[in-house]
Amino acid sequence: MAQTQTDILTVPPLDESLRKRRLPFYVEVMVRLVREKPLGLFGLLLVLIFFAMAIGAPWIAPYGKNELGAGPRLGDPTFDNLFGTDNLGRDVFSRIVYGAQVSMTIGFVAIAMATLLSLVIGILSGYFGGFVDMLAQRLVDGFIAFPGLVFILAVGAIFVDYDLPGLPKSGVFQTQNVILATNIGVLLGVGSSRIIRSATLTVQSQAYMEASRAIGATHSRMIWVHVLPNVMAPAITLATLGLGTAILLEASLSFLGFGISPDTPTWGGMLNREARTYMSQHAWLAIFPGAALSLAVFGFNMLGDALRDLLDPRLRTG
Repeated sequence: MAQTQTDILTVPPLDESLRKRRLPFYVEVMVRLVREKPLGLFGLLLVLIFFAMAIGAPWIAPYGKNELGAGPRLGDPTFDNLFGTDNLGRDVFSRIVYGAQVSMTIGFVAIAMATLLSLVIGILSGYFGGFVDMLAQRLVDGFIAFPGLVFILAVGAIFVDYDLPGLPKSGVFQTQNVILATNIGVLLGVGSSRIIRSATLTVQSQAYMEASRAIGATHSRMIWVHVLPNVMAPAITLATLGLGTAILLEASLSFLGFGISPDTPTWGGMLNREARTYMSQHAWLAIFPGAALSLAVFGFNMLGDALRDLLDPRLRTG
């Protein structure tokens, strides 16, 4: 029987599974984070809470960061002073909230610097290879061999009296904070470049790289179109894991007295100045800043571990 034109043009209905559009990659990662990684989701919530504290500190904190007489000296936690007061009568809760500004700002600036530096060194070293790779890796070896904390202290001592033009004399973005964040970023970025280099070498061995070379693609196009997008997943994972390390380094320097200026509250500085002197009789001076520091580092580490599992194709499941 001859088929009519209507029969020929009839298209069978698509299967329902084919009708569903695939989500963008990073949206799919977030959906899987919610469904499969409860600890990673908890870490993300902690990060968002501390980020909100840093942005909304003037509205969240009931008192100023250095406001005297917010309560009695060394007062116990009450409804008026949730975390008690320090030896000068300053509200500990307010100072912890303002301390989130310093930790988040230095952490994000340092990680932005570290990510950019690791991508530049790792991609150029792994892509070009040969003499460029040997020279870059020997410099990285020498830098890694130098103690990181000593490096930050040495560079900070050199620029201790230096003021960057255009930056305020006090506050979160003062010269001292920017230099500290830059030092931490350089320290973390040089070490992380090894992992980016390994990812670049893996991309170099793919068939599409050979095909791009065969059709005459330039180095810049191959790096931007093929290499960079394929190494962003480990770079994002390194960034989230490095944020906790950056916050700990800042707190360590503040505890040692070489970090942020005393008029700016930081979690490490609170543990050094008020807590170390009075915590034997007034434990909350050490408990609450230490808890804030621990939760922030825990949140970033849990988020980084979850993103590593979701973004690394060798570890992805489902």
